Amino acid sequence: MALQQPLFPTMRDYFKIETYTKASTIPMAFALASATGQLPAGWFADRFGPVPLIMIGTLGVAVAGVLVGLSANFVMLIITLMLMGLLSGGYHPAATPLISASVEPQLRGRALGFHLVGGNAAFFVAPIVAAAVVGAFGEESGWRYSFFILAVPTVVFGLIFYVYLSRRGGKAHVEKVKQRITEERPPQPGYKRRLIAFLTMMILGGGIGMSILPFLTLYMTDELGASNAMAGGLMAVVFSSGLWAGPLGGYISDKIGSVKVIIATGLLSGVLIYAFKLVELGPSLYVLLFFQGLIMALRMPVTEVFIMTQAPGKHRSKIFGIYYSTMQYTGAIFVLPGGYLLERFGFDTMFTWAAVGVTIVAVITAFFIYDARDHYRDETQVS
Repeated sequence: MALQQPLFPTMRDYFKIETYTKASTIPMAFALASATGQLPAGWFADRFGPVPLIMIGTLGVAVAGVLVGLSANFVMLIITLMLMGLLSGGYHPAATPLISASVEPQLRGRALGFHLVGGNAAFFVAPIVAAAVVGAFGEESGWRYSFFILAVPTVVFGLIFYVYLSRRGGKAHVEKVKQRITEERPPQPGYKRRLIAFLTMMILGGGIGMSILPFLTLYMTDELGASNAMAGGLMAVVFSSGLWAGPLGGYISDKIGSVKVIIATGLLSGVLIYAFKLVELGPSLYVLLFFQGLIMALRMPVTEVFIMTQAPGKHRSKIFGIYYSTMQYTGAIFVLPGGYLLERFGFDTMFTWAAVGVTIVAVITAFFIYDARDHYRDETQVS
């Protein structure tokens, strides 16, 4: 899944895509399909348990990734990306509640942050692999081999997850987690208002912010003068902080509360988006890419903690499905007008409006979620 961004310029050139609007259909196809898969996945996970969804969400992506690499034309590329997105939807709504409920409430942030090290490591490694493979095989076939090569470990890990969670110890753990969830107290009053406000923030602010990410490689090639391979490789800088910042974000959330981190990172996101207008190819760009990834990595486990503490236990997978679906849908929906905006007004205008939009949404959302408390703090007060 992480190969799409670093290989975006190469695939655009290979399929001779001439406009930003048409090019935007590549990330949009995957995102829309992934969002569609998240919604039923959350319902199935609540009803049938997380194990089948985790297996489908891992093995399915590997098979679809091979098909992406075999795409003979642009239409086939879009179809196979949609298949990969649809199958990927099963993982997060099933895995996140399972991990969250496996530890004590005061450790949820760190547990989710540690979990995100894996995903962020993939987004860090994928650009490096893509740049190396494209360099070795050339741009004509290198992007295909990138998908083939990374499908192999994906299959292996998918089988490992399934075998472990299906054996006696894994089954017992899953059942214990289910029982713990049913015995939890209801979330604090006002949780519906906070969840609605937060999901609205994801629809608007998250959608605007996510729509910028796919175009960063094109910005580096078309405006800053980087080669396709260099632009793809630089995406590793964005995700390098994910190797350690996820657990750090979770730790900070456990210590000071998830809401403060959500508000602070929302405001900083607007500043960083605007700063892309001011950098050149070189150290200033590298530093900005690093901090962009840092904010993303810090925020991810914190938002999951927030949802975990505000959502009723029996509906968590469904709500996580809505959350992940919302992020994917909005990122996909906003990316198409983003491509149109590029053609009409250029990157500077796109970055300006995106920065303003993200900042406004963050400020408004803060007024609706500021009084949220992490669940374990409430339990301590009651006891």
